Amino acid sequence: MNGIGRRAALAGLALPGVALAQTPWPDRTMRWIVGYPAGGASDLFARLIAAQMAPALGQNVVVENRPGGGAVLASDAVARSPADGNTWLHVDNGVLVYNPALYTRLPYDPDRDLTGVGFIGRFPLFLVVRADSPVRDFAGLVAQGRVRPVTYGTPAVASPHHLAMELVQRRAGLAAEHVPYRGAAAAMQDLRAGRVEVLVAATGLPFLRDPELRVLAVLSDARSASAPEVPTLRDLGIDAVAYGWQGMSVPAATPPVIIARLNAAMRTAVASDDITRRMQEMGVEPAAWSPAEFNAFVAAESALWRPLIRDLGIRLDS
Repeated sequence: MNGIGRRAALAGLALPGVALAQTPWPDRTMRWIVGYPAGGASDLFARLIAAQMAPALGQNVVVENRPGGGAVLASDAVARSPADGNTWLHVDNGVLVYNPALYTRLPYDPDRDLTGVGFIGRFPLFLVVRADSPVRDFAGLVAQGRVRPVTYGTPAVASPHHLAMELVQRRAGLAAEHVPYRGAAAAMQDLRAGRVEVLVAATGLPFLRDPELRVLAVLSDARSASAPEVPTLRDLGIDAVAYGWQGMSVPAATPPVIIARLNAAMRTAVASDDITRRMQEMGVEPAAWSPAEFNAFVAAESALWRPLIRDLGIRLDS
């Protein structure tokens, strides 16, 4: 090869596309960062899906829990990591949609710094009362609110459960008072004890068959396969749809060819028998979306929820 040929070859190697084609990927252990403690739903699905993706990608996947600050610490760590496809972020409503409205200053911009890989699933939200409650249905709940605001419990301020109920109040004319808890278990305990009148519940469906509880409605766009007898609010003429949901994102500059491989491996993992069974047990609704479909979903969610949060004046860093 003459001097000109050698220079041309070296220039070609400098091109990102050429370099990617000649460099095997993945070539090292990959990390899935979860911004919540071990043992929760986010951690559970990250570990289940990572175990399925690792053999398909030919490298180990390590799940790292970095809890704190509404997953801001974990999100910032991934947003600042190299865009090489080796560091993934477990995302949800809070990470991608709520946090820009909840925090005055974020060290990362999810719209600019992150991009979607794929969707894990949606967690339907149910309105639950005690079986001995005088409220028999959602219309009865609205009527009770006209007498005095009803109390409702959720796992936390600015959780999907809380914001969903704020949307319901606006669109159904429901008068209600929020009682936030430190987790769903404490909220359920106080519902059973009669300290709150309504619970916004998700993940895990034993309450659907509990004779001591009554489910008034589900906030899904269609009836849940786990409880087809429970009406949606849309069935009742109220346009209020809300879910908890989870997915995966990576740094925005990650090459599309790598994102496509991650998406394919993730979709195969979510469709596996083991994960399908777990999702059915928990009432989670999967969706095999492409990266573009996931990004479009997040944009639509942001257009709905960020203005509501700002209108409510909720701040987590004030």
